[in-house]
This record gives sequence, structure tokens and C-alpha cells, in this order.
Amino acid sequence: MRYGFKFRTIYQGLIFSCVILAAFATSFVFAASNGSGQKSVAEIVSKAVQEHKILYKLTTLDEFKQIVGQPVKETKKTDGGMEICDIECSDVRARFGKMKDKPVPFTILWIAGKNRDFDIGQNRQLVLRDINDLDKIDSFWGFANVSLANLDLRKHKKLLDDMPFDTLTKWPEPNKLPEGFQPARLLEEGKNPGLGVRRLHEQKINGRGVGIAVIDQPLLKNHIEYEDRIVHYEEIEVQGVEFQMHGPPVCSIAVGKTCGVAPKASLYYYAVPPWKWLDNKPWADTINKIIELNKGLRESEKIRVVSISLGAFSQRPNFDLWKQAVDKANQNGILVVTCDPTFLELDMLKRKENEPADLPSSYEMIFNRPNADLLVLAGNRTIASYKGPDVYHYERQGGLSWTVPYLAGLAALAYQVNPEIKPEQIVGLWKQTAVKTDAGPIVNPAGFIEAVKIENSK
Repeated sequence: MRYGFKFRTIYQGLIFSCVILAAFATSFVFAASNGSGQKSVAEIVSKAVQEHKILYKLTTLDEFKQIVGQPVKETKKTDGGMEICDIECSDVRARFGKMKDKPVPFTILWIAGKNRDFDIGQNRQLVLRDINDLDKIDSFWGFANVSLANLDLRKHKKLLDDMPFDTLTKWPEPNKLPEGFQPARLLEEGKNPGLGVRRLHEQKINGRGVGIAVIDQPLLKNHIEYEDRIVHYEEIEVQGVEFQMHGPPVCSIAVGKTCGVAPKASLYYYAVPPWKWLDNKPWADTINKIIELNKGLRESEKIRVVSISLGAFSQRPNFDLWKQAVDKANQNGILVVTCDPTFLELDMLKRKENEPADLPSSYEMIFNRPNADLLVLAGNRTIASYKGPDVYHYERQGGLSWTVPYLAGLAALAYQVNPEIKPEQIVGLWKQTAVKTDAGPIVNPAGFIEAVKIENSK
């Protein structure tokens, strides 16, 4: 599903599997080791791990079976955005996974014996050994925190153009990269929100004096991109849960100091468990909590925009409670931005690399939804990463999750220019000022702000 928290699997997939490994593994009853003098599966695995024949995300399911033989039991299931295959041998359990709809094999995520967990490199950088390992890397995670230093990639330009990467990626020497491929330049250029937003910043239209509330998963709070914008951080039903990957991109797109649409807006963050909140009531309750908090804030501190990168509200129970909360927010001068189609039919843009960031002609649609109300930048974009306080991720495709904070940032600019503008006026002006192109209506930040100024002068 493209709406909202498409990256929920970071909680229920790779990282979650590693976090709960010990508890999960020990819940099984293991068979006794082979008493015939032959090596047990655990002994075979231990030797293979020592010889680096079993490596995190590099050993495929078929390769594993060649090492240990056929498993006693093999179970496949889906877990969020992942396909999972659990293997049970006589005295070993292992989990393999792959992102759904990606043409890559199942690769190992963890392995445990009766009395030990095997270290296969989950907490180390993934080092590709040869060109064949490229076939095991999907375009969802791409080359983030991956070393490609051992490879000659001169003939792999198309693959590199499709793969996301980050500042932790280790590249080969320049003479082993395709001509013209410059990842450092892409990372820097990708920080630009594009479409004239930085020209607005030069006019000091930057969101100052406006609060944006983000409701999302637990956040890496000390990322340099937005750390100094956080004025309020509140946890709801996530105490003890580690930070997830979804929040840093959202915050950096909305208020990031180098890649944000509204870099001077204040950030109010509500860390919540979207993997549990499958009913609209807790979401509505959080909106109402924000409304109440706002009543005690000074005008220069007030929250004027709520950003929720979720698109399933209209498909879930208690939609009436959700609508009531959103209507109440509107009445209190707060715009709630989501990617639910009842708000707007959104689609994603990506910038054509090496073309001017401010021109609408420099962008193309990613998924070509013919009835989109608005096309918003999401791909070929640099965003904050959850992997560290100074790590940035270059996103190739993105998701609707990234369009919502972009629009929330634009709304903050509008409220800075015209504090009296109504939430419904903002949405209407987004559509009215959009640049009509063959791809569809592209959001027009400069034209939108000019229209907001005109409304202010009436």
C-alpha cells in the first residue's frame, strides 16, 4: 500500500526481528544434537559463520540449504512490507526475508542455536564481496550502509540510478564508477526542496513563528537536521520502543535546516505506535490533545499544521470520530495534512537529475495516478536518516509519506505570511495555483505564497 507508513516494516521486519531474536529463539524446543559422531547443524552453522559463508542479507535461502541440508520445517508469511521465511532445523532456527514485490531472493536476517545466537553481521556494515552480491540487494533499502568498495561498477549505471544510498555508503574508487556518477553531489543537490522554495527562504518566508505537529513513530531526536527545531516531544503508548526509521525523513522534509520546506518552524512531535493504532479513535484523541495544548500557547508558539503520513483513515473504524477531530482542528485554525484520499489525491514527483531544481519541467511523475489533485516532490531527494545524528539518505522513489510533510511545510509558510488564512483556503490555493503539466498539476510554492499574500490583502 502506498498510503502513509509504507516503511512500517522497520519495526516489524528487519530491526524488530533482530531486537526480539533472543526471546523468539528461546521460545522453541530444540532437538538434541546428533549422537552418531556426525556434526550437528549448529556445529555446521558455527563453522560456516566463522568462514563467512553465512552473512547477514548476503546468504540466500538456497545457499543456506546447500550448507546445512533440507530443513525440518519451512514456513512463509508476510510481515508488513516484507515476505518472511522461517526455517527450522534439528537444533537451529533461522529467518530469511525479502521486501514484497522486489525481484530479489530471500536472504538471511538472523540465526540461532539452542544456547546461542550467531553473529552474522546484523550490526555491521554490509560489505559486498563481488558483483554477484548486487543481485541480492533490493531497491527499497538499496545501498544504505553498504560497502561497494570491492566492486567495479562502471557497467552498472542503470542499477546505480535506481538504488537509494546514504552518507554511510562506501563507494569504489572514482575510476570504478560510471562516468559522471557523483554520489556526493547528488546528496547535496537532493537537499533542495526545489520548485522555488529556497527563493522563498531568501525572502525570509521560512515558517518562523509557526508550529508544525508531527504524529509519527518514535524519533531519533538528536539528528542535526532538526534537533534544534523540537520544542515539544511526547510519547503515547511507545515507552521503551526504540526510534524507528520513519520520523527523521518526515521531520527533515518539514522543518530540516538544510532540506526542509519550513526550516524555521517549530516542531511538536508526538511519537505513537501506528502498528497498533488500527482504529481512528487514538488518532482522533491525539488531534484533540493538540487542540487543547494549543489553547495555552502564545500566538508565536501556536501549532497551525498537523502532519500525519498515513492514508488509511477513511478505511478504518470510527471514521466519524476522525472527521469530528479534523473539523474541530479546522475550526481552531489548524490544518491537518494526511495522504488519505478524502483529504487530497496525491502523487509523487522526482527530480530529473542534473536539471534545474526550480523548474516544473525538471520533474516527472513516479506512479502516474491519472486523477491526482496534486503532485509533490518525494523522489531523488535527500532526507535525514535514522542511522545516526549526521547521516543522510538519498531517496530514489520515496512514498506518499514524504509528500505530507512537504505540504505541511508549505502550509507553515502560508500561516507565516497570513496568520488569518483558513485551512480550507490553503488546500484550495494549492490546487488553484498548481502548474498544469502533461504529468499533472505540480505544486507551485511561489505561486501559492503569492496567492496567500493576495488573500491577506483583501
